[in-house]
Amino acid sequence: MEGSNITNASQGNSYNYSNNTSDHDGNKHTLSSFEVVTCIIISIGLSLTPVAIYAVCSLVRKDHVAPISVINLLISDLIQLCCLIVVVAGEEESIIFKFGFYLYDVGLMASVGFMVCVALERYLVIARPLWYSFERTIKTPVVVCIVVWVLPVFISPIFWINDKVYYIIVATYLLLPLPLFIFSLVGTIKALSASRVPSDEKRRIVGILVLVLLIYMLLFMPTVIWQLGYGNYIISDLSFLFVQLSPLADLFLYVFMRKGTIDKFLASVCCCRMDSNDSSRMDSNDICSSSV
Repeated sequence: MEGSNITNASQGNSYNYSNNTSDHDGNKHTLSSFEVVTCIIISIGLSLTPVAIYAVCSLVRKDHVAPISVINLLISDLIQLCCLIVVVAGEEESIIFKFGFYLYDVGLMASVGFMVCVALERYLVIARPLWYSFERTIKTPVVVCIVVWVLPVFISPIFWINDKVYYIIVATYLLLPLPLFIFSLVGTIKALSASRVPSDEKRRIVGILVLVLLIYMLLFMPTVIWQLGYGNYIISDLSFLFVQLSPLADLFLYVFMRKGTIDKFLASVCCCRMDSNDSSRMDSNDICSSSV
């Protein structure tokens, strides 16, 4: 049950689906609350993720820029969702169950790596636009994507060699992106004034960076905290639930990649503020008129 070690750092005691659905005689019970939530996540994710992948590929034809990192991120999410089906339906001691958790580990770690690639690419668009436009070739992102996929494939089997070393490596792997996310966001904001990128593109890039940082902080940091040895089994289950939500959260990246999305969002926020200001002014005018 290796995959639970990435998300809960305990093979025998964390998020045991079979323990939640079976008694000591092996008789199946009704689905647990965690499994119900997992099934809902799987249903939504498997319905929307292929659509998002197709939509991102359509952006390639329109913008003539290949968002390879985003496509690979969505593919890693798709792998996680498919493996969760094996986790819910499979028997804990079966080879298929263990292999499903192995692939889940690979997809989860790969998704974090591709989130870093997305953040760094957006930083380069603002801070190094000339290099990004002229020096960037298709070979570089392809090599980076291969490295991001290969690393988890070799990291996951370490569990069977030394589980304690495995926990430390995974916690380090999941923690390293934090300074890179902060660097990308801060560096992008500093470079905005000198950049010649259109204003709507700037807002779109900053929105993507903020979204990536929020997804990482809210959904992956609880897992890092648990991997480092803090928290109880309640935090363990919650951390697994949070990382299960990451494929759904990644779908918002496609929404933020579409031109005009940020502007519409800001316009709606501004309209709400204007409406609230107008109502407050009307209230104050009514008070003044009544006092007169």
